[in-house]
Amino acid sequence: MFLNALNIPGSGLTAQRLRMDVISENLANQDTTETADGGPYQRKTVSFSERTQPTFDGYLAGATGEGPGGVQVDAIETDSSDFKLSYDPTNPNAGADGYVRLPNVDTVTEMTDLMESSRSYSADVTAFNALKGMAVSSLDIGK
Repeated sequence: MFLNALNIPGSGLTAQRLRMDVISENLANQDTTETADGGPYQRKTVSFSERTQPTFDGYLAGATGEGPGGVQVDAIETDSSDFKLSYDPTNPNAGADGYVRLPNVDTVTEMTDLMESSRSYSADVTAFNALKGMAVSSLDIGK
């Protein structure tokens, strides 16, 4: 039961790592004006929700309800906000009006999200290590 508590920060580590990967993809494609789908790159976001797991009452074998179980990734969604426009009639991707549609990726927003995700990841590492330390201490008491 105690080791199940490691699943909570562990799920946070996995979720935040995926979020950092998506942010990195956004930053890497911030200048991509033509994708395989035929338009500029569209920013992606990650949505999370609480994951629940059965709770147990003492030594009974049956579940007694739902308890916290960490976090799970619900979806990687495409941001539908407007594309940026840049006037460059010489660009082969420019429309008839001379404007090039650029990805809807904002570097400041992505870097802010990356810092938030990195700090959440660090907090999960700290919680994981604290739980691991308690488990080791519990084993030492039993000696």
